[in-house]
Amino acid sequence: MATSMGSHPGFGADSSGTIAYRDRKRPFWTLSVLWPVSPLIGIYLAHTTGVGAFFWLTLAVWYLIIPLLDWVLGDDQSNPPEAVVPALESDRYYRILTYLTVPIHYVVLIGSAWYVSTHYGSMTWYDILGLALSVGIVNGLAINTGHELGHKKTELERWLAKIVLAVVGYGHFFIEHNKGHHKDVATPEDPASAPFGQSIYRFALREIPGAIIRAWNSEKERLGRLGHSPWSLQNEVLQPLLITIPLYVGLIAVLGVKIIPFLLIQIVFGWWQLTSANYIEHYGLLRQKLPDGRYERCQPYHSWNSNHVMSNLILFHLQRHSDHHAHPTRRYQSLRDFPDLPTLPSGYPLMFALSYFPPLWRAVMDRRVLDVCGRDARKINIDPNQREKIIHKFNLLTG
Repeated sequence: MATSMGSHPGFGADSSGTIAYRDRKRPFWTLSVLWPVSPLIGIYLAHTTGVGAFFWLTLAVWYLIIPLLDWVLGDDQSNPPEAVVPALESDRYYRILTYLTVPIHYVVLIGSAWYVSTHYGSMTWYDILGLALSVGIVNGLAINTGHELGHKKTELERWLAKIVLAVVGYGHFFIEHNKGHHKDVATPEDPASAPFGQSIYRFALREIPGAIIRAWNSEKERLGRLGHSPWSLQNEVLQPLLITIPLYVGLIAVLGVKIIPFLLIQIVFGWWQLTSANYIEHYGLLRQKLPDGRYERCQPYHSWNSNHVMSNLILFHLQRHSDHHAHPTRRYQSLRDFPDLPTLPSGYPLMFALSYFPPLWRAVMDRRVLDVCGRDARKINIDPNQREKIIHKFNLLTG
């Protein structure tokens, strides 16, 4: 692919002035496809060595190894030049990787459930717990795959999004994220944008039911305009649910009721991965209201960004969230960094872990929010239940 733009990391000009761009991360995007297989690797190692700790392999890699690699490898602030973006986005290699990830999530869920059911007597309860949480992590990332595919315009990709979201029973995300979160992001109206001062646990009590309700109401309104009942096959909330229910009923019917705790743990922890992502991605950030009462257009500085290499490679660039919200249909391989963005100190795995301990989260993130927003309460999405307390504690500007 070529362009006639000036010099830039990753490409160079020939004698005619044409610049050939090379995505240096191109072969490493396969990590986003391979990472969901990690629970099966843990099963293999545990089975062949007899060491049950390997059932916890995915959690150890996610919460310990990847943050370490993020620290060692550092940031990648390079951007593809705009002139090559059309060619970059039309390169089928990148979208084939997202397609391949879809069946992998099914293989991991079904294969892991089968292993638990056939080795139930030899596995301890903590072996089963470790494997269930491991599958939950990667099936939570099925929502990330659905996120990438669901923003695209082709019918194939939109259906693949619904199919992969069905693995973890979060099919309503297809509607809620695109028509709800992207519309209301970084405002008090968005249950998926965390206000300053609110713990992830209180956030989840609003975010999880709020997502379901908003998705259902959105489809009910759309179908009502078309003269259809919401209880129809045209409802895009119900479509993935009609995949999820047979999948889980079938697993229980074939593998037995003893598999139910495993399935419940992995699905709950899978949902928790999305809650964790939503919590950290817009914490405390606020779009301003315009004179006509509407909110300003979402800009890159309304999302927390991370350029950490390793975690971005296994998450289809999800952490370049600032450009994603400003340009939702842009494909993962062409998402950009911008100067002076609100920036997370690490990638998502470590930030997820920090959020589970509210005092640690506040110690790391609250001062960053205050710096980004100039200590101005009018520019911070503050938990309404703590507003006066927070204004007084941090001596914020109010007018």
